[in-house]
Amino acid sequence: MLTGDNLNTAIAIANEVGIDKNDIVAQVKPEQKADKIKELKKEDRLIGMVGDGINDAPALAIADVGFAIGTGTDIAIEAGDIILSGGNLIGIPKAIGISKDTLKTIRQNLFLAFIYNIVLIPIAAGVLAPFDIFPNFLRQLHPILAAVAMAASSISVVTNSLRLYRTAK
Repeated sequence: MLTGDNLNTAIAIANEVGIDKNDIVAQVKPEQKADKIKELKKEDRLIGMVGDGINDAPALAIADVGFAIGTGTDIAIEAGDIILSGGNLIGIPKAIGISKDTLKTIRQNLFLAFIYNIVLIPIAAGVLAPFDIFPNFLRQLHPILAAVAMAASSISVVTNSLRLYRTAK
């Protein structure tokens, strides 16, 4: 925990959020925060920075993910990647969870779209036409069936994406 506050205040906040007091660096100037973030990034670590003031803006901008407290200064909010509108730290794990679920859903949607397209585009192009073992409606795919398949692809992707509403609550 890097803070410009004095050590006693830092320890009180660290106790509330579960940070070990050995991991506290207090009375840090803004440029020292930015330098520390740069130092941690050199260790190939994923760095998240939480801040609410003008003093935090440089470090928020340098961090891999900057969490700006929404009740803070405009410059901190502008420098952050994620704005925690609730004004407290409880939103951080929730934001991380939502982002993980969003990436998972994106991968699922790409898979669904590719499967539909990899299978159905060749069929629509007539790949099955020379083979008598397939039913006639597949060998000569009617444009209506191709449209229905494309709609089914879109519906499955949108329906899968709508599941994210449960995560966001």
